[in-house]
Amino acid sequence: MSGHSKWNNIKRKKEGTDAARAKIFTKIGREMALAIRTGGPNPESNSKLRDMIAKAKANNVPNDNINRMIAKASGETGAEYIEMNYEGYGPGGIAVIVETATDNKNRTAADVRHIFDKYGRGMGANGCVSWQFDQKGVIIIEREDQDEDELMMQAIDAGADDFVAEEECFEIYTSPEDFSTVREALEGLGYTFATAEVQMVPQNTVTLDKEEDIEKMEKLIEQFEDNDDVQNIWHNWEE
Repeated sequence: MSGHSKWNNIKRKKEGTDAARAKIFTKIGREMALAIRTGGPNPESNSKLRDMIAKAKANNVPNDNINRMIAKASGETGAEYIEMNYEGYGPGGIAVIVETATDNKNRTAADVRHIFDKYGRGMGANGCVSWQFDQKGVIIIEREDQDEDELMMQAIDAGADDFVAEEECFEIYTSPEDFSTVREALEGLGYTFATAEVQMVPQNTVTLDKEEDIEKMEKLIEQFEDNDDVQNIWHNWEE
């Protein structure tokens, strides 16, 4: 997806309603719970939790909320979430990956399948579209008064693989293994992030020409985003 699309998506989410922001907070809380379950509640020794805290801050989650999320996940005695990924096709054959965190696999699978069937071309087997994506660390910094050349050199020196300067933002790409190192280095230099997370980045993007397909694709994304079990939706649609 182009930087323009990424930036518009970021702004749309951050400028959303209180209910939409509350959903984002809930989803991040689940990701923190999963990170704590595998690596413990101490961010200093749990790089995945540090990444989740950075993601929370990028989404304007207040520090008090972050601390409550960590405390709740550390003493979790209720639902135990597991990660499940689903793949399928949107309208026009758009490749879609849906990442979920659920306490009920049957419910989540049924919901995801229903959305694919109603607004796309159906859910497929694992691996049917993921080969069209690369897993990468993605850090996006809003353009303000930064020195572009200096930021690029700092990112590359920290271990970034690629640096893209867009009109409204800078995009920094890393390998999944180097993501935490690069993010922490830039954070230590005083940069703040619009987005900082590991994503499934499409190798190529596809446009939709029919208005009906565009409307269905927008509805498919909206329905997935509204589902409490869905953590992330990755696709190769060039919006």
